[in-house]
Amino acid sequence: MAHVSKLIGEDIEAYLLQHQHKSLLRFITCGSVDDGKSTLIGRLLYDSKMIFEDQLASLVEDSKKVGTQGGEIDFALLVDGLAAEREQGITIDVAYRFFSTDKRKFIVADTPGHEQYTRNMVTGASTADLAVILIDARKGVLTQTRRHSYLVSLMGIRHAVLAINKMDLVGWSQLTFDTIEAGYAKFAEQIGLKSVLAIPISSLKGDNIANKSAASPWYSGPTLMQHLEGVEIGETRRAAQPFRMPVQWVNRPNSDFRGFSGQISGGRVRPGDRVRIAQSGVISNVARIVTKDGDLAEAVAGQSVTLTLSDEVDCSRGDVIAAADDAPEVADQFETTLIWMAAEPLLPGRSYWLKIGAKTVTAQVTDIKYKINVNTLEHLASKVLELNEIAVCNVSLDQPVAFDPYAANQDMGSFILIDRTTNATAGAGLIHFALRRAQNVHWQALDITRESRAEIKGQTPAVLWFTGLSGAGKSTIANLVEKRLHSLGRHTVLLDGDNLRHGLNRDLGFTDADRVENIRRVAEVARLMSDAGLIVLVSFISPFRAEREMARALMAKGEFFEVFVDTPLEDAEKRDVKGLYKKARAGQLKNFTGVDSPYERPNNPELRIDTTQTSPDKAAEQIVKALIERG
Repeated sequence: MAHVSKLIGEDIEAYLLQHQHKSLLRFITCGSVDDGKSTLIGRLLYDSKMIFEDQLASLVEDSKKVGTQGGEIDFALLVDGLAAEREQGITIDVAYRFFSTDKRKFIVADTPGHEQYTRNMVTGASTADLAVILIDARKGVLTQTRRHSYLVSLMGIRHAVLAINKMDLVGWSQLTFDTIEAGYAKFAEQIGLKSVLAIPISSLKGDNIANKSAASPWYSGPTLMQHLEGVEIGETRRAAQPFRMPVQWVNRPNSDFRGFSGQISGGRVRPGDRVRIAQSGVISNVARIVTKDGDLAEAVAGQSVTLTLSDEVDCSRGDVIAAADDAPEVADQFETTLIWMAAEPLLPGRSYWLKIGAKTVTAQVTDIKYKINVNTLEHLASKVLELNEIAVCNVSLDQPVAFDPYAANQDMGSFILIDRTTNATAGAGLIHFALRRAQNVHWQALDITRESRAEIKGQTPAVLWFTGLSGAGKSTIANLVEKRLHSLGRHTVLLDGDNLRHGLNRDLGFTDADRVENIRRVAEVARLMSDAGLIVLVSFISPFRAEREMARALMAKGEFFEVFVDTPLEDAEKRDVKGLYKKARAGQLKNFTGVDSPYERPNNPELRIDTTQTSPDKAAEQIVKALIERG
């Protein structure tokens, strides 16, 4: 049969060798629901003869049973693998497919059309060189078309094909084609899409996919396949950039060899080139470019190599080796576009892991400047970021990292945020520029250390963090603990949640976002006071584990002492000294912990006080005893 895989009857080794040296183009298909994305990919697989005979027979049978093409082969079934997609006739996941022609290899991602799957489309677009944006010729440019085009532009994809599909259903009208092309061109200019080629196609019939269609004599451009085979690929562009290689591994198989392994993310490098360790600024020369197949005279973007340097330099995993005369920026604060991918909302001030290249640091989103309506492109004020939403934000790190703006180098300018509790990817970011204050503000060296401040007080600093429901007895117990410590001659300070809301935190409410900022501020104050050598008692509900862990991470090792004042909700509510539970139950007090806002119990507190079994005096005695035992 004509469409039996080309592997049949050929020498496998020769075939693989032939394909090994072809360039690889990664592209995505996107567009509105039922515009024909999956059908187009199926047609490309069919026309490039990448379907086995048994696959084709199965496809014909499936088309008869569940196809939507009125008896024609339903090529979408090659791609829509999920049962839910077949039942609904839509794509809800990213499906990757490989095919090749005599000139080039391809990896294509079929991305979802619905707004709620924005994160899926961003995932598919993150490695693409080109986007095929489909438009149903009967419907023209839709809201979803605009949204996907914006995302394509946002992700830095340089080339776009406007595939005006189902032209057979409008009689191959040139007027329809020209009208859609002209309207889209104006929108593309608005969002910065510069390289757009419009092609009239019928993915079901195969017109202008691999072969020119006699139905469109007025169209003189290339077929889709011809364009895909000839367009510039990312490796070519990346090779022209300044040299960059994030270090993934320090290779020391023996005492005589020390190399730095990683994948080159930009430019090219040769032995003898002067390079800079971006974070430290130390300059050296490349001695060798080592691979498993022997040393190279040159390596370019996309290659994984091991570099040896002519000098002994301090360089470790996460550092970036770069061109000495054109190094990346180094900063700990920058503006970024953030795509949120987690079910739990982004709360400014919450601590996350940030992974950029091979380096992982602690990060916080300090400010959501505005959220972007991906349908209208308007800017909206927002305090939180929900699943699939996109915003321009300021991000702050606990240490500087090397980066390039995303527009200049996508590998060096992109990062992911990771939930510190679940280790799940929470968001993806595209860096715009370093904030000016990141370059203007520096650590001031001080002669008096935290150790010397503690020594003069004759004590070891500690942070006692009391957490529990409102009415649990935190403040009562904390006050008794401070009195006992004071009587022992210890230097203390008590930070109480209510008291700080009269001053430092008077501008904050009780939304989740405000609660996160509330704890961030008090944790920073507690750190400053522990640096002063004090024993700090912090009495806050602090309902979220993430913020309590953030506070712990700020302190010196062994200095943080979490005290869980464990009181059942019904007992805390019976006490209700301030009448807050009564107001919350009546709907007069919104976002009240335990009623309409959650409390996340500590998993492994240093001390748990069960107030149904222990009096406040006994609890205070127990806490002071535990402190003394810890030294």
